[in-house]
Amino acid sequence: MMGVQHMIETCLTFNMSKEECMEALSKNANINPIITSSVWKELVKENKDFFEAYEQKLVKNEQISEEETNQMIQNIISGSSDD
Repeated sequence: MMGVQHMIETCLTFNMSKEECMEALSKNANINPIITSSVWKELVKENKDFFEAYEQKLVKNEQISEEETNQMIQNIISGSSDD
């Protein structure tokens, strides 16, 4: 259990969501996603404040990434209309 917790903590340093972490540990460490999910839930229970802030950060990063993608698309469109 501590090994899975350590791997989840590593996922957190890479700003992974619960789903991304479950997938990564399943593919790379052959850990059943149900186990990862259970350990994640226990960590959330023990560290509510941290995970609330973490989730907000993930949402914010996702919004920024979406805005950057939209900006790149706009740049491509406006660049190709110059032809």
